[in-house]
Amino acid sequence: METIKNTVNQATESIQGAASGASKEGNKEIAKGHTDASLSTRATAAKDAVSDKMDESKHNTKSDVYANK
Repeated sequence: METIKNTVNQATESIQGAASGASKEGNKEIAKGHTDASLSTRATAAKDAVSDKMDESKHNTKSDVYANK
């Protein structure tokens, strides 16, 4: 039963990590100015990209922990 729980948790963390990574990449593109976004929007996107990167790392680390249990 514990193995199933760890597998589900690992899959969930992997999905959340991938979602954070996708969000990070989108925010990076906005921050770089590859859109018509205003300067304040670009600054917010840069801040959000950093936050997304931290979330991505956190979820990927948790996923690795569950995978190694």
